[in-house]
Amino acid sequence: MSRFSQTDPELTHRLSRRGMLGVAAGTTAAALLGAATAPATAVPAPAAASHGGGRGRPVLPPGRLGIQLYSLRDKVSTLGFAPVFAELEKYGYDEVEFAGYTQGSAGPITLAQLKRLARNHGLNPIGSHVGYYSDDPNAYTFAQNLTKVLDDAQALGLKHIGTASGPFRYGSTVDAWKRAAEEFNTYGAAARARGMKFYQHNHSEEFSFATDNPKVRLYDVLLAETDPDLVFLEMDIFWAYSGQFRFSKRPDGSAAPFEPLDYVLKQPHRYPLFHVKDGVSDPANQYGYDMVDVGDGDIDYKRFISAVTRLRGQRFAHHWQAEHDNPSESFTFARRSSAHLHSLREKC
Repeated sequence: MSRFSQTDPELTHRLSRRGMLGVAAGTTAAALLGAATAPATAVPAPAAASHGGGRGRPVLPPGRLGIQLYSLRDKVSTLGFAPVFAELEKYGYDEVEFAGYTQGSAGPITLAQLKRLARNHGLNPIGSHVGYYSDDPNAYTFAQNLTKVLDDAQALGLKHIGTASGPFRYGSTVDAWKRAAEEFNTYGAAARARGMKFYQHNHSEEFSFATDNPKVRLYDVLLAETDPDLVFLEMDIFWAYSGQFRFSKRPDGSAAPFEPLDYVLKQPHRYPLFHVKDGVSDPANQYGYDMVDVGDGDIDYKRFISAVTRLRGQRFAHHWQAEHDNPSESFTFARRSSAHLHSLREKC
């Protein structure tokens, strides 16, 4: 039985779309840039500490730095995967997360070739974003083409297969999210049968409140109504702090603060993947932050990553994917973000 009360659905939510590369087209996303004053609980990094440096234990676990290829979609669609992977290898990346399996004008490529190419450059294909559903019955999504989605993920050797779509298919009520959670459980069971983990990647809207019960945060419904052994989460840390800014109060104005890191520390096994993207506090922007290259913003990644990697008795691995939704120069973003994350160190 659900811990949440049930009322009539109200399909009122509007969510922006992210155009994903190639066959992954159609997954949802929020705006390309976020904004506003960072809440105190975000604990922005002091300027002197934000660039790490010095001797000590590396904050970033070895072999766990990846990049979401959506950030490099311009290079993939013109140069192809091979030159992109060669650059990522030089920058010290260990993993890649796909946002589609085509390379535009660079020509056709098979999944077997793509898998081999990644491995040849020392890159582990760790996951992929695919749409949740579409109005097109033939769309390449979990809802329309679950078997094909899993076949392709298996061909690439992925251990994780997920969606960047919010669970808003049926609306923003508690019942609507319970219904979406049931579908996520189905996808999770199917992925588990193939030796993979199904995951959902958040944007800020997931931290809003149910339209029929404004005391209930929708993200909490997702956590409560999905099977923790079948459905996993990829926290986009930037959008989680944006959600903290946007939804720190309920619709009636009462306080409802939350700390994104606390979600992870309470259930670390549910968060195998993270998106590492940075933002500068901007009170003029409704999302809480303006998105910037990792290391140039106010999100304290030394604090966040350290808190997760310090957890004792872990029987699971966490993977950190650098991302920028709209970098000014994508190779520069990839290079600078890797350099910053590798520079973060704690005193022994």
